[in-house]
Amino acid sequence: MSESEIVVQIPRNERINKKGNILKVIFAQITSGVGFWGSLQPIIAILVSLIPFLFLGQHFNRSHQKGFDFTLLQIPLALTGILWIGLYLWSIFDAWNEAQKFVLNKINNNLV
Repeated sequence: MSESEIVVQIPRNERINKKGNILKVIFAQITSGVGFWGSLQPIIAILVSLIPFLFLGQHFNRSHQKGFDFTLLQIPLALTGILWIGLYLWSIFDAWNEAQKFVLNKINNNLV
């Protein structure tokens, strides 16, 4: 080698195949790499947000300010009924959507 040559060596990472490794790969594929809790989080957010008047889905997703705002907003909307139902349905969708965003961010952070 001359002085102008640069040699780059990249270490090889060889995986050792073990019996339990295939089960870990299958579990990661089923749960999208976020684990059992991460895959169930959007479903639980929907179930919790089905309880009327409390907007617990937003609190479950750690959007406490949004849950508090929805609670205050339901007071004048409860007088109309129809608008309150719209807010209630929107809160269910919003809880699911925010939980999905959390799971997708976790998946994207695992890929990087």
